[in-house]
Amino acid sequence: MVTLGYLHIQPSELKLPFELRKQSSCSMQLTNKTDEYIAFKVKTTHPKKYCVRPNVGVILPGMVCNVTVTMQAQKELPHDMHCKDKFLIQSVVAPKSTTYKDITSEMFTKRDGKVIEEFKLRVVYIPANPPSPIPEESEESYSPRSFMVDNENQNAPLVDALTRALEEPEEPSSSQTWSMISMLTEEKASAIQQNQKLQQELEVLRKENKKRKQFDGVSMMVVLIVALLGVLVGHLINKT
Repeated sequence: MVTLGYLHIQPSELKLPFELRKQSSCSMQLTNKTDEYIAFKVKTTHPKKYCVRPNVGVILPGMVCNVTVTMQAQKELPHDMHCKDKFLIQSVVAPKSTTYKDITSEMFTKRDGKVIEEFKLRVVYIPANPPSPIPEESEESYSPRSFMVDNENQNAPLVDALTRALEEPEEPSSSQTWSMISMLTEEKASAIQQNQKLQQELEVLRKENKKRKQFDGVSMMVVLIVALLGVLVGHLINKT
């Protein structure tokens, strides 16, 4: 922690986990140690590389503001994981009831005896996934005998499973499956036969209906001819 006239700043340097092609973030706390409203502003030497939220703000007396710094994904690994980037924190006393909307760049301009505190933080890269330490063990723990015993203990369940698999006879294929397939095949053949039979009966009905219509037409013609002949015969009889 760094203690200034207006703020407590923690930590004193920004440690960012570095991993190629991935963003990384860290945070810092700004604590107002005074009875005044303190306005702050965060700057960086590489504004396109980092995103700071919030980069400006007002901290009330005794209050804390958390600032998050996010580094954009990097495509190249820096030499020796060394970083020259820095951040600058500026703080100044602000009028009562000041909000972040009231903050302007002129508030941090050094003039007319205005006291502006500044603190620089450097950026330190740390491995994103540091290797876990391997505890040192004696040579006895890695002796060939102990290694063989450990291997036997670890592989015992696997050996038992393989033994059971070899001893157990292979189950025959399920007869129920074949009987179901046979039943479905028979039902399909029966359905096809019924469909063909229905089509044949429908065709017979169509032919009979057609013959009936033809017969009805011939019968009507015979009736008409007989009626006409009757009329003519009657007419002739009356004439004679």
